Amino acid sequence: MISDRKLEHLLLCTHSDVEYHKKTGFNHVELVHRAIPEVDQEEIDLSTSLLGKRIDAPIIITAITGGHPISLEVNRKLARVAGKFKIGLGLGSQRAAVENPELASTYTVAREEAPDALLIGNIGAPQLEQAPQAAEMMDLDAMAVHLNALQEAIQPGGDLNTKGYLEKIEKTARNLDMPVMAKETGAGISGNDARLLEKAGVSAIDIAGAGGTSWAAVEKYRSKDKDMGELYWDWGISTAASLVEVSQSVNIPIISSGGIRNGLEAVKSLALGADAIGMALPVLKSLEVGEKALNNFFDKFLREMKVAMFLVGATNLEDLQKADLVITGKTREWLTERGYNTKNYARRSSL
Repeated sequence: MISDRKLEHLLLCTHSDVEYHKKTGFNHVELVHRAIPEVDQEEIDLSTSLLGKRIDAPIIITAITGGHPISLEVNRKLARVAGKFKIGLGLGSQRAAVENPELASTYTVAREEAPDALLIGNIGAPQLEQAPQAAEMMDLDAMAVHLNALQEAIQPGGDLNTKGYLEKIEKTARNLDMPVMAKETGAGISGNDARLLEKAGVSAIDIAGAGGTSWAAVEKYRSKDKDMGELYWDWGISTAASLVEVSQSVNIPIISSGGIRNGLEAVKSLALGADAIGMALPVLKSLEVGEKALNNFFDKFLREMKVAMFLVGATNLEDLQKADLVITGKTREWLTERGYNTKNYARRSSL
């Protein structure tokens, strides 16, 4: 059953080793320190608008769960913290509730608990015909179409025919009465695919690069064939490389997710061109400790962001995207070989 699989995924992500072994690529991104930042840290403003909604910080709790009775309390608590900090919240795939309406409350609880939050629905690319029912389930601000080819390739009984996905995404973006966002699930998006998605009419892209949760790893635990999940555990485009590719390829909002674990990595993402950052696994692990721990996690995360912005002399997110940074190592090698310019970040504050 889909509901049982949702619970299994939730438990595996919480209690098992499911993260990429290789890094996100942010270790190759260095922000250029300002000895005289000319900024009052108390005046730093993290607020922004995304998908038509104002948020106090450019943070999205990206899709975690829904579709199992246990998910109701998880989404209730996630919505509470999203409402408190005035950040965004993404729901897990709504397929389970479309096919079994008795499970709808495990999703709708999010809007009940956070009536003013940026709330993003979720449906898989193989189930795009269910997007209208998912959109009608509650008051959503956008619908994410998740792309999970890696997971489908590894999981037992996965959907291995992706022909026609772009046409279906284009149709959904044209007909759905809300913005449609394309969202990878941990293997990254290339600049080439980002351009195709923008042309198809999506309003935003969540790159979900390699470096956070590996769904090949998750499915390794569920599959009889352990070797396949092990072989493809680290498959994908690193988050930093994917972010540069996509930011230099499209003119729609970008959410950077995939292994971001602290406020410094968040600021690096925003400086590289992201409009917001997303997190799932560290939020889930903090919630496992308790709501107080989750609130403390975000308090600390926001402080870390403001320290990084202070040190590069950025009072707001617009200033941050003019801050100098240097890309080194394997991330620069990847981007250079792929034909992307890494030098234009290094001295942009003087332009």
